[in-house]
Amino acid sequence: MSIRYILVLVFALLIVGAAFALRATLRAGKKPVLPAVFLVLLVLGFVLIPFSFHMVDTGEVAVVKHLGEARAVRTAGAHFDFWLTEEYQVYDAKVQNVDIATVAYSSDAQTMDIQMTLQYQIMSDKVIDIAKQYGDLSLLQNRIQSVAIEKTKAVLSSNKAMDIIANRASMSPAVEKSIKDAIDDDYFVIVNTVVITNIDFSDAFESAVEEKMIAEQKLLQAEYENQTKIKSAEAAAKAKLTAAEAEAEANKLIEESLTENILREKYLDKWNGQLPNVVAGESTSLMIPTYGTTE
Repeated sequence: MSIRYILVLVFALLIVGAAFALRATLRAGKKPVLPAVFLVLLVLGFVLIPFSFHMVDTGEVAVVKHLGEARAVRTAGAHFDFWLTEEYQVYDAKVQNVDIATVAYSSDAQTMDIQMTLQYQIMSDKVIDIAKQYGDLSLLQNRIQSVAIEKTKAVLSSNKAMDIIANRASMSPAVEKSIKDAIDDDYFVIVNTVVITNIDFSDAFESAVEEKMIAEQKLLQAEYENQTKIKSAEAAAKAKLTAAEAEAEANKLIEESLTENILREKYLDKWNGQLPNVVAGESTSLMIPTYGTTE
């Protein structure tokens, strides 16, 4: 219970007590001057005092208007300002969350339904300026929302639709920077974050994009299969070449072996079994057959 309501209750009880005292004085035939004065003072106090106490909650800031002119600022707590001449206009100083929905166009004229969230907070030390220029927070918020929509459209319209789809993650930072640059100190707020929560293209465009992606996937699959076939054919050809080279080498060895045996047989056919009488030379070798002779 706020101090205002407590004071109202206290004054109400005192007024009721003073009224009974005045009534008792009148019944006793005494002069009711003192009880009457006391009652009048209590009524005046009831009118003037409780309603002059003002409470400002945590997370709020109030502008005190003296006869309509913004003069002072009150932060969280209890304050006494004469209610007949001082008026309190309370502003929410907490972070404000604004959900924005708009329609934008890409550079290639594709329609987009945009949903985004903007969070901002007023500068508490500039609340008098807000009161003087905007009157209340709703008008300021409408102005911020208009700027956010304008800058979002400007950023998205500089990109093609396919680029926006491919770079969705980078769209929010670009939009946020553009909005923060536009909402400067003249708006007396701090923009905390701007996030694009959804970008929805037309059904026809999304169908076209899906068909294009499917076609690209099929093309990639065909290229992969073609490359696989080429590699398989190359491997098979290489294996055949290796086998052919091995076979040729084997045939060569066989031919060399057969040639040597043929020469040996011809030599044996012509040799009479006699050794030469003289052998000259330091490294002379003499082939003496060891087979095909008779004892």
